[in-house]
Parts: sequence; structure tokens; C-alpha cells
Amino acid sequence: MSGEAILIIEDNPLNLKMMDYLLTVNKYEVHKATDAKEALSLLKTFQPALILIDIQLPGMDGLELTRKLKAEPLYQQIPIIAITAYAMETDKEKALAAGCDGYIAKPIDIKTLPGIIAEYIQSKK
Repeated sequence: MSGEAILIIEDNPLNLKMMDYLLTVNKYEVHKATDAKEALSLLKTFQPALILIDIQLPGMDGLELTRKLKAEPLYQQIPIIAITAYAMETDKEKALAAGCDGYIAKPIDIKTLPGIIAEYIQSKK
């Protein structure tokens, strides 16, 4: 559903720009952070309908940030989708164990990403 706020946490500028553009074109309200600290600061200003989070972040990684967010009642119901360029066999299990609701391997399929996001947002309503 368009119009929903999405938080993208991604340290790669090209990936961040691509996801921002793709979601903006699909009428989502996009907020961006390049690391966990920036994301936590942003989350004090709005409540996203969904979070896209890179697993490999500088400082606190995406899985640690996910565990931190899922431990907070304010953020527990927000779907978090892990994204990684290093799709190892165990990455999906690690992401789900950390509390992620889904997992996407890079490169991101620009044709399916908006639909995936819409499905996760709808499932939490």
C-alpha cells in the first residue's frame, strides 16, 4: 500500500539510492539511514510501516539492531526485512533468529521489491 513510511538502513550509497528511488516511485514515504546509530535517532521521529535493513552495517550490524528493536514494545510489530549481498546458506536462518520477518538477497529484484514490501505491510495490519 503506497503512502506508508519505510525506513531503509543501508550503508552502500548505490543500493540506498536505488531502493529510495524505487520505493518513492511506488508512493512510499522513504526515510534513510546509513548505520544503526542514525536509524535509532530517526526512529525517535516517526513510526515506519516497515524497515529494510542491511545485515552488514558499520558499527552495530543489522542483526544486532534487529534484536534491539524487537526487544522494544514500540517496534515489535514493525516488519523488518534483512538485506544482504553476502547470501550465505545460514544468513536467512540467522536473520530470522534475530527477529527479522523476511530476508532478501542482493542484487535486489526491482520488479518484485514493491510487491514484497506491500505484502509484509498488509500482513501486519
